[in-house]
Amino acid sequence: MAKRICVTGASGKAGRVTVAELLAHGYQVVATDRVRPSTGLGVEVLLADLTDYGQATEVLRDVDAVVHLANIPAPGIHTPAVTFSANMTMNFNVFQAAAEARLDRVVWASSETTLGLPFDVPPRYAPVDEDHYPVPTSTYALSKVASETVAGQLAEWSQIPFIGLRFSNILGPADYEHFPEYWADPRLRRWNLWGYIDERDAAMACRLALEAPAKGSASYIIAAADTVMDRPSAALLAEVFPGVTLTREVGEFGTLLAIDRARDALGFAPRHSWRDHLAARSS
Repeated sequence: MAKRICVTGASGKAGRVTVAELLAHGYQVVATDRVRPSTGLGVEVLLADLTDYGQATEVLRDVDAVVHLANIPAPGIHTPAVTFSANMTMNFNVFQAAAEARLDRVVWASSETTLGLPFDVPPRYAPVDEDHYPVPTSTYALSKVASETVAGQLAEWSQIPFIGLRFSNILGPADYEHFPEYWADPRLRRWNLWGYIDERDAAMACRLALEAPAKGSASYIIAAADTVMDRPSAALLAEVFPGVTLTREVGEFGTLLAIDRARDALGFAPRHSWRDHLAARSS
């Protein structure tokens, strides 16, 4: 098992908790970002701009694997062209540098947006699974789709496993206080079928992706086991997307972003829910 891991984007929301998760499980971590974190991570952060290939090769020197989380994190932050160009450049540089360095594995942040988000055009079916790919509707999503293609080719050339994690909306306990604001109007969070992923479970997914048996290139949906809503998932779907078929039972509040393949391939089983957090707050 790879023991010395580079985490890119270490100052970001997912990066901070991933560094903590890996340290807690005995890994050595080389943390890197363009900016310093607002709070300490337990390790020094090496400042690097991964749009520069030379810097990408430097941060991957003498590590066993990389968890690559450094990207513009969402559409609308920068112009569409800047978003696509920056993400593609960072991803190619890290992927290529990892292949050249013969790392054991590349784990990287793809996105739920590759599946058709925001669902202004309704999904073909629900729960949406990995077969609902690719449906990019922004240059951000397109950068992730194109990067999955690049990952597949580099995995083939190098014989290094590449695992893409199609993260849902990454949230933490501080965000859960706002969930009741969505409940009166389900259309407020229709854009990703009311999905989310707790930041701690996102970090766990990164660690599991380092540890699970793997070959080639594969990408998995990483979402919580439930939705952000307080009403049954089947009823939500029928109300907001009346023409969309529910292909199987999902349970009362079950996710409409299928996580079965991540469970089967990586052993991913979400441990955290906003329901537990709000219940604890009210008790």
